[in-house]
Amino acid sequence: MSKQNILFNLDDTLAYCNKYFNQAIDLFVNQMTAWFNHLTAEEIKQKQLELDLASIKEYGLSSKRFPESFVGTYKYFCDLAGREKKTSEIDDVRELGFKVFKTPVEPLPFMNETLDKLKEEGHELYLHTGGDEANQWRKITQLELTTYFEHRIFISEYKDTTALSDILKTIKADPKKTWMIGNSLRTDIVPALEKHINAIYIPAETEWKYDVVDVKVHPKGAFFTVDSLRKVPDVIHKQIQMEDRNRMRATSHFGTENRNEKEDNLYT
Repeated sequence: MSKQNILFNLDDTLAYCNKYFNQAIDLFVNQMTAWFNHLTAEEIKQKQLELDLASIKEYGLSSKRFPESFVGTYKYFCDLAGREKKTSEIDDVRELGFKVFKTPVEPLPFMNETLDKLKEEGHELYLHTGGDEANQWRKITQLELTTYFEHRIFISEYKDTTALSDILKTIKADPKKTWMIGNSLRTDIVPALEKHINAIYIPAETEWKYDVVDVKVHPKGAFFTVDSLRKVPDVIHKQIQMEDRNRMRATSHFGTENRNEKEDNLYT
């Protein structure tokens, strides 16, 4: 079997992530409605999401961005209501945001089985995850992912096409034999298609609005959508088989043309 270079995203591709953020947001909303009983949960969530997404330009996917969106939301509604901003309350909401990064991480179903199978088949596995070094390494260590990826781990605070391009240059990967597996259309799939490598999209159980974008790039390689991590090895295996068959047909066709040309020359 032809060895492939397979890059995996981490959050909500190999391990749960969004659900922990949603739990933190629910706790934040409960606290905010206790302080601002005229606000609805939806109003609070919309403002928090707005500030969180807007701050990505400044903070990237760094851990400090999310807690600060809680602080910004609190201050916004204090100003709106003419309520005093209390240092103790600011500290409380910031701590609520940081609790996400202290929560033990849980692998998605079939994580180990999928990585075991791909490793046993001889493929080169890479991890390309977005976030800051400390938090991502916390999860990598808890999940014992160095068993599969060893030193082939890349962490990008700004996870985009530029970041992926730099990785592909570093590993000197053949685009036709390189895959990106992820749940984020924005940070996994679109960059992969723009760099003309193969891609497998696995939608997350709970989507973050930032990850959802229209895919306007025409794939040059293979592009699949699957509903489970465990389907990834079979998809890649079948694609390799198809590519092998196509090469054999092309070789056979080329050989037939050469034989016909030689036969024609005998009669000229």
